[in-house]
This record gives sequence, structure tokens and C-alpha cells, in this order.
Amino acid sequence: MTATAAPPALRIGPLALDVPVVLAPMAGVTNRAFRRLCREMGAGLYVSEMITARALVEGNARTLDMVAFDPDESPRSVQVYGVDPTVVGEAVRRLVDDHGAEHVDLNVGCPAAKVTRKGGGSALPVRRALFAAIVRAAVAAAGPVPFTVKMRLGVDDAHPTYLEAARIAEGEGAAAVALHARTAEQLYSGAADWSAIARLKEAVTTIPVLGNGDVLEAHDALRMVAETGCDGVVVGRGCLGRPWLFRDLADAFAGRPVRPHPPLGDVAAVLRRHAELLVEVLGPERGVRDVRKHTGWYLAGYPVGGEARRGLSQVSSLAELDARLDALDPALTLHPGSERTVRGHTNGPRRVPVPEGWFDRVDDPTPPVGAEAAVSGG
Repeated sequence: MTATAAPPALRIGPLALDVPVVLAPMAGVTNRAFRRLCREMGAGLYVSEMITARALVEGNARTLDMVAFDPDESPRSVQVYGVDPTVVGEAVRRLVDDHGAEHVDLNVGCPAAKVTRKGGGSALPVRRALFAAIVRAAVAAAGPVPFTVKMRLGVDDAHPTYLEAARIAEGEGAAAVALHARTAEQLYSGAADWSAIARLKEAVTTIPVLGNGDVLEAHDALRMVAETGCDGVVVGRGCLGRPWLFRDLADAFAGRPVRPHPPLGDVAAVLRRHAELLVEVLGPERGVRDVRKHTGWYLAGYPVGGEARRGLSQVSSLAELDARLDALDPALTLHPGSERTVRGHTNGPRRVPVPEGWFDRVDDPTPPVGAEAAVSGG
């Protein structure tokens, strides 16, 4: 198959997306400011940072801040994490009824050791009866709002779960499933196994299957669709410091030419816009502090000296950010060969801790104790 044919518009339940692209939830990144920046670049489904179901139900202030949306933001999309069907169901009901969510996603791909050690995250689909009960409760609570599931291949190569988990999700009424084609053990190392996305597409036939992993440039998305038959792509680390990737994806899927990598002057302008939005959403102090981690991602691959990079990573105001950006050469271009520089997590592999006897109790419907930690990633 060639990588030139684009899929039709993606439908997730009643939602119709002109571009079959979803922003992956990323902790500390996909807040309201970043989602707005991405929406300014192109159409897609832009998902919030992951929230913890129990924290939402208990009225945690920080969690409530995380489910705030721009007045014109649509579809309003939230990812939730939880291990108790009753709590997840109540959280989904509140997201829909109280916060206007138009799409809710369940994270069962988190590989964090402090989560899997207690049976949460990517360890949860091992417990298939419990997983089914969670999806069933969430779908019922969501009503007409589409509920989807994002997962990994499994705990490790010896314990794959994705095919069974996706079939369970499909059977319980999920509107779509997304697969990050790495195991929890891999974390973010190695290459994503796109052949697994193809196998999942063959196994799940009544709802969309989305692929996630190693979409760093627009042509990667076209190639993933061509090679796997998936209905759309989920983009995570590829858009860090490159929110214009969503513009490129819209162009590629529409058959339009994809623009070349921008010169540093254009990159600086987007970084400045990102900082402005962060200050608007988080306030001057938190907003400027938050933008510091993004500066290295924006500059990745550009021949900017270490002193300039350090200065930008330590800015204390928008005025200082402006001064440091103005000092950069706007004509600088991306260093040849750095187009596929990976931003964000690169750690792994690492053994995945799970509760003792976890793999021997696959049909135990009892929620694990203490697994609902407020961490994200998948």
C-alpha cells in the first residue's frame, strides 16, 4: 500500500472529525493553553491532561481547574484514570453533566511504576472482569457522549492484553479504542510495533481503531494509516515544541503539500504565543515557570548555543522571554538530520512491578486498593 491515500473523516460516536488526528493526553503539557495553541494550527480532537476519577469526585481543586475549557473549545475532551467502576462512572457523569465534556477517554496505558505496582494503569487490563465493569459503568454514565479507551500492548511481551481489552471495550459500548504500540515495560524506548495496530484493526471491526507511537512528522501518520488500516492517529511527543505538526497533518490528510520545517524566527513566534496563553490561563508566575520546560523542545535541532538555551530555560517574565527570543537569529534553520529528534520521554525499558499474584487473578472483579494516584502517561 502507498502512503498517499487519506482516510475519510473520523467518526467517534456522534463526533465527526474532519482530520483523523487526536492529541494524546500528556501530563503538564495538554492544558487549556496548549490545546488552544494546537487548535489554532488545525482541526483535530484535543484531549486534556489526564485527571483522576476519585480526585474529581472528591472535588479536588487542582483537578477541577484541569477540566476547565475555553468558551469556544469543542469538542471538549477529557481523559480520566480510575480503577473502581462506581467511582469512574460517577466521574464520567460529572464530566458530562457538570463540565460539558463531549468526549471522555479512559487511560489504561499508564506505565508508571507507582501505578502498576498497585494494579492500575497498564496493569489493569490484566484483570479483565474489572476492566469490563469499568468500561460498562463509564459508557452508561456517559449516555450519548462517546467514551473511548487508550491502552498499551500489555505489561510486557509475556503478558499482552491489548487484543482482549479492545474486544472487551468494543463489547461494552466504547466508541473507539487507541493503541500506543509499546508495552509498559518498554516505556518510551525502542520502536512502536505498528504491526500490532494492524492486528487490532483486524480484531475490532465495529468501532474506530486509532494508532499511537512514533508519529513525529506528517508523513508518519499517512504511513501508519496505509500500513495498518487504522482509522486515525494519536500524536504525543511528536508535537512537543512543534504544535504546527497539527497544521502539517491537516495538510497531509487533505492531500496538500506539507510546508518545510520553519526557520527559527517562526519557531520563536509560536513559542511566544504559547507563553502568552500559559500566562493567560495559569497566571504570570505559573505561566512563565511552565513555559521554561517547553523552550528546549522548541529549540531542539536548531543551532542555538548552550548559553542561549540556558537563559530561555530560566526566564522569569514575558519581557525577558521576548528579549532572549529577539537575540536569536531568525534565519537559522533546522540542522540537517535532526528532523526526527524525539522530544519528551525516552526512558526505558524497565521491569513493570505488579501486585503479587496479579496474573493469577484475571477474573477477580475487586478494585485494587490505592491505585488511583494522580499520574499520567500512556
